[in-house]
Amino acid sequence: MTGRSDLLEAIRAAVRRREYRLTLHGLREATAERISVSDIESAIIGGAAEIIEDYPDDPRGASCLILGVTEAGRAIHVVVSYPPHVAVITVYTPDPERWADNRMRRQS
Repeated sequence: MTGRSDLLEAIRAAVRRREYRLTLHGLREATAERISVSDIESAIIGGAAEIIEDYPDDPRGASCLILGVTEAGRAIHVVVSYPPHVAVITVYTPDPERWADNRMRRQS
């Protein structure tokens, strides 16, 4: 991957083709947060999606944090592994006490 925009486009393409998986942890978190698979897909594919953190050297595998907005206008964070094996690792609603404008981690 050459840049965040290329990475995001590759992830979007995999989601559009439904060539991704939802990990068990991701499914549990989505269920707990009342975030549907449709919400996850629309947040990633939607025009407001952006990669706000990148973890290319994560020992568990390269991944990134996407801020997206569902069709209902709800901001969510989705951690996704890099292509070619795209997986939704976790998903949650950003806590305003931990995130400024849903994009920047607040200093503790």
